[in-house]
Amino acid sequence: MTDTDVSPPIAVTAAAAARIAVVTADEPAGTVMRISVAGGGCSGFSYGFALTTERNPDDFVIERGGVTVVVDAISADYVRGSELDFVDDLMGQAFKIKNPNATATCGCGTSFAV
Repeated sequence: MTDTDVSPPIAVTAAAAARIAVVTADEPAGTVMRISVAGGGCSGFSYGFALTTERNPDDFVIERGGVTVVVDAISADYVRGSELDFVDDLMGQAFKIKNPNATATCGCGTSFAV
């Protein structure tokens, strides 16, 4: 969306932006990361991450560190106020969403309830 009165639904940390840059380095020009929310998962909803060159007119566009993240308008309602981070620890490497609206999450952190 291009409306300057609408704040991005999700913040992207520097670590997430750096990892997206690595992941998209060999992809076609214009590749972005799409974050989506779908019904399902052990807690009710699950996050989706995909690389795409397609954008929709109602997408929210977040740019950080030379990379672009897009979120569709419906998913934006579920992640509003969240933060996308990239974690590299003893449990492995993964993109994580810290969602203050989630009332419950599963152990792996990929599904949530609101």
